[in-house]
Amino acid sequence: MAAPDEMAEPEMAKITELSCTEGGDGGNLGVAEDPVPQPEADQTPSQSSVSNGGGSEADREMVELKIIWNKNKYDVKLPLDSTGANLKQKIHTLTGLPPAMQKVMYKGLLPEEKTLKDIKVTNGAKIMVVGSTINDVLAVTTPKESVQQEVKAEESTKEPLCRQKQHRKVLDKGKPEDVMPAIKGVQERLPTVPLSGMYNKTGGKVRLTFKLEQDQLWIGTKERTEKIPMGSIKNVITEPIEGHDDYHMMAFQLGPTEASYYWVYWVPTQYVDAIKDTVLGKWQYF
Repeated sequence: MAAPDEMAEPEMAKITELSCTEGGDGGNLGVAEDPVPQPEADQTPSQSSVSNGGGSEADREMVELKIIWNKNKYDVKLPLDSTGANLKQKIHTLTGLPPAMQKVMYKGLLPEEKTLKDIKVTNGAKIMVVGSTINDVLAVTTPKESVQQEVKAEESTKEPLCRQKQHRKVLDKGKPEDVMPAIKGVQERLPTVPLSGMYNKTGGKVRLTFKLEQDQLWIGTKERTEKIPMGSIKNVITEPIEGHDDYHMMAFQLGPTEASYYWVYWVPTQYVDAIKDTVLGKWQYF
């Protein structure tokens, strides 16, 4: 009969062999297998972390604007570093007005190349837009042109306004001592200050203030200030002053008849088109 120690040795050998082959949970026992290769972590940044160079809108300072066109109002939010051209594209999206046919006004005609920050646009600013859609222009171009030709033919036979007695008595006073400088051959946007240094039909001093945010024209004299909604002004007529064609005489039609014209004298020529565009609120051809 085998001794107990001799029988135990084969049993221990079996246990040792089993431990070597099971390996995984056996700590340092057995032969370590080569680890399964793991794919390397992708080091490429995710799409959301990649800069597009211009910065997302969330990273840019924004400004809220109110666009006013043809008695319609649109609330718009744009980056403060947007240019006037960018704003025109946004207006085109909202209204259908082609950028080339827009006149955008904020303290005068808004320059396309400057940013909203450059011209100091602030939150809540009201941007006035003047212009007609292509369909509107096509609908009126032909009759409008024929009417203009008739008017020009009629005007050519008329005596110039500045020679008429009612105007002559004002113009004979000469230029006001504080008349604003005129620049011939140039068109400028409205200044940020009132237009002053002019006479009305009685020869009194008058100033014009264009309140774009209220859509009003303020006509101020020494006695009082008339606040007139621009939409109520039916027409604006102008004529260069003979002998001083860098200045105009101008009339605003406030009622249905010629008696309702409010006359202003010695308007600098560079502001004439901007005044007509602002007051009449319609596309003007250059």
